Amino acid sequence: MRKFLVILDDSRECLNAIRFAALRAAHTNAQVQILSIISPDEFQHWMGVADVMREEAQERIEAHFEVFAKWMRDKHNIQPELVIREGKAEDEILAQLEDDPAIGILVLGAGVDRNGPGPLVSHLSRNSGSLPVPITIVPGALSKERMEAIA
Repeated sequence: MRKFLVILDDSRECLNAIRFAALRAAHTNAQVQILSIISPDEFQHWMGVADVMREEAQERIEAHFEVFAKWMRDKHNIQPELVIREGKAEDEILAQLEDDPAIGILVLGAGVDRNGPGPLVSHLSRNSGSLPVPITIVPGALSKERMEAIA
């Protein structure tokens, strides 16, 4: 079964990406895989407590994921899958795409501020010609109503 891979982070644009992935999955009988990446930079200055900090980061991610998972289960009858990886975001996304051949589309949310669409969208779209799957970029300003109409 085909999966939509979407990134869970602290950005506002990830909300639209998750909504869009869930709607598309529901309409196409697919699944949603949510990838969250822990940056190893978070632990470099605190080597003595790195394991505790890593565990706390995973707990925070799992709690954040559960909010979206409940919404997907209740609203769209989708049971999303959570994957947590540690490393540089761009590298871990590419590694996940290689590790799971069922992933058919990468869904990213684009920011709406003057700094551009965001570092992931910028980096991955620049290198999209060599990706193993297509990218869907969801505009950050896309309303729920418009999203439902086009998904």
